[in-house]
Amino acid sequence: MDKSEEVGNNVEVRAEAEGENEKKKKSRDFRNGMITGGLIAALLIVGIYAGKMAYQMYRVREAQADVAAEDGKSVVNTETLQKMKVIEDVIQNYYYYEDDISYEELQDGIYKGMVNSLGDPYSEYYSKEELEEVVDSNNGISYGIGAYISINKQMNMAMISGVMEESPALEAGLREGDIIYEVDGESTQGMSLTQVVSRVKGQEGTKVHITIYRENENDLLEMDIKRSKRLETTTVDSGILEDTDQIGYLRIREFDVVTVDQYTEAMAELREYGMKGMILDLRSNPGGDLTSVVDIASKILPRGLIVYTEDREGNRREYSSDGTRELDIPLVVLVNEYSASASEILAGAIQDYNKGTLIGTTTYGKGIVQRIQPLDDGTALKLTISAYYTPSGRNIHGIGIEPDIELEYDYELSEKEGIDNQVEKAIEILEGKIQ
Repeated sequence: MDKSEEVGNNVEVRAEAEGENEKKKKSRDFRNGMITGGLIAALLIVGIYAGKMAYQMYRVREAQADVAAEDGKSVVNTETLQKMKVIEDVIQNYYYYEDDISYEELQDGIYKGMVNSLGDPYSEYYSKEELEEVVDSNNGISYGIGAYISINKQMNMAMISGVMEESPALEAGLREGDIIYEVDGESTQGMSLTQVVSRVKGQEGTKVHITIYRENENDLLEMDIKRSKRLETTTVDSGILEDTDQIGYLRIREFDVVTVDQYTEAMAELREYGMKGMILDLRSNPGGDLTSVVDIASKILPRGLIVYTEDREGNRREYSSDGTRELDIPLVVLVNEYSASASEILAGAIQDYNKGTLIGTTTYGKGIVQRIQPLDDGTALKLTISAYYTPSGRNIHGIGIEPDIELEYDYELSEKEGIDNQVEKAIEILEGKIQ
């Protein structure tokens, strides 16, 4: 796999204000009101071969011309083409809602169905519009409501994994942990992450109607949210925790292209404030960009292997740190059952090198890699191409990473008193090491 991007799944966030006001925000008590929630879809490590990156473009027209030659060897042969034509004729003649027929959607349905038949929840066909959204999201730019969206695998429905400051989502009252029951009247159950995000996003100034299921609420919540303008995603939150011995808190919500610069800037500010120990919060981080997580890991780990991948032929690709930027202060990493993919790469490497203490619950367990392969008509396929392994050789797919200290998040304590018990435990450990 080329050293290229994996795809994030955020809708969009609003960047925080600059100057002294921002510095004041950075020093506020991050312990109050932090809610991790039970959210995530297994966000994917995906190689996007577009723009500045070289890629092999599969040609649709050449494949069409090869159908006759491969008639007896391919799924796409004369028999299947004839049957597709028969099905199309039956739809045209008998389908009740004639005005609702979209031939473009029927075509996309054929392609999506072929990929879905693989039975792999991480492989997907992208229409032109969906591919554009994926690329924008990976670059940290999108239109939307100012929230991160993921998929809850237990309910198989979309969920809110984060709400950004000064965003339409925050103004509307969305909370981390809310289940998106419907978007514009359409259930999200069974939808892929891309499908949900594409429905929430839209042109600036337009509205999206979202139906929310919230725990402890008797009725579903109905919200009309006005979409905001194009914004750069803020994936990193940071600050010095009050009433501590200069302990820094840094949360990475997902790994986008913009995350490396945001992490670097946040670390510089924390150093300026005199940080003596750091809490790295990867809870409910669904993953994202492989290059970004490798770059950030290189700023934490000693010299050596960060992660390696192996494809079906056994070909191995390694990603390493040169050790020149190794973190030199005590570190605690917070994880939960919704920390997945790229966040598991980082957490797993930190654990293998004994570079920090992992606190929380066993992570999601996504140890496979996807690549996006563009087609020459502007669409693309996202396919699983390899598995990844931690430096010690662990493949955590379907297993996850067990924390060094198992500690369930106390939702009742957070709701009633605004106290994050996992952060409190991290502070206790760090203050012991600082002294």
